[in-house]
Amino acid sequence: MNELLLRSLTPSVLGILVRRGADFAAAEDAVQDALVEAIRVWPDDPPRDPKGWLVTVAWRRFLDQARADTARRNREDRIDEEPPPGPGPAVDDTLQLYFLCAHPSLTPSSAVALTLRAVGGLTTRQIAEAYLVPEATMAQRISRAKRTVSGVRFDQPGDVATVLRVLYLVFNEGYSGDVDLAAEAIRLTRELAARIDHPEVAGLLALMLLHHARLEARTAPDGSLVPLAEQDRGRWDTALIAEGVEVLQAALARDRLGEFQAQAAIAALHADAQAADETDWVQIVEWYDELALLTDSPVVRLNRAVAVGEADGPRAGLAALAKLDDTLPRYTAVAAYLHERDGDPVTAARLYVEAAQKATNIAEVGHLTRQAARLNARRSE
Repeated sequence: MNELLLRSLTPSVLGILVRRGADFAAAEDAVQDALVEAIRVWPDDPPRDPKGWLVTVAWRRFLDQARADTARRNREDRIDEEPPPGPGPAVDDTLQLYFLCAHPSLTPSSAVALTLRAVGGLTTRQIAEAYLVPEATMAQRISRAKRTVSGVRFDQPGDVATVLRVLYLVFNEGYSGDVDLAAEAIRLTRELAARIDHPEVAGLLALMLLHHARLEARTAPDGSLVPLAEQDRGRWDTALIAEGVEVLQAALARDRLGEFQAQAAIAALHADAQAADETDWVQIVEWYDELALLTDSPVVRLNRAVAVGEADGPRAGLAALAKLDDTLPRYTAVAAYLHERDGDPVTAARLYVEAAQKATNIAEVGHLTRQAARLNARRSE
């Protein structure tokens, strides 16, 4: 069974049903039923036309449900005659599905879940496992999202920036269950890049590739976090890095800079350094300045303070940090790091403990706690 083929066909099959008159929520349910049936039937009886098979089965499931629902009698009269089997019109609806699933009326979590199901072709169980929530909870979230967008016109123009933010949220989620969400986000972003010529789509794809290239080096054998400066760069995926840099260079050449291109440029500079002490921190600070102009994000300014501390020394980094709100996530962790670099292990150890108490990620809590323990152990020697 080629699960990747099924998932790649999902958007076009869903789009065909919607164009035939099915509302989005009912069409999506019917497509999911067809995918389940394909998983059951195809291993022993593979179809010659997988897409046409899915369209036919999904449409029949939709009609069965429409006929069973007395409240939809008027609608049933209009759609009762089944179209002939086959793939339907050669129209690529994938892009519109991206826009529909990233509709501004949805919460970020709902938009992510709906995108993974309707565009990504994942089951509710797979999405629930990836997000570490009960399947029933995820089912309710997806159902609410589908009801929200059911009245939206399918040909309504969408917002590329919203779609990209949803895909970035997918990428930044953890790796759990039987679906690697980062890999899935890269797959979806590749599909989007093939359908829309936009430098920020390319920028996001480059950013994902450059970050994903470091995956194997990010954790130690015991599962603990390995900071970027301490990672074994020999374990980085050079093919992904080369692809990410190539995609980024083509995007930057169009001279329409956006935040994802700027983030990818920073990631590329990290990837370009053969060792941590060879990192071009001065240029990274310049890119953070560009990024701050584009987003005015306090998180960007927090990361910039770290870069300033590397480029101009820890005192300069602490001065940049002092201008920011100390309630920002990771503020205390950054302060601890810069104080340690400045030769103040006592303050650094205390701040590492505070940062660990504020952290919400288990791996991050463990990392910060170990940093505090390391400094306290040195003091007692």
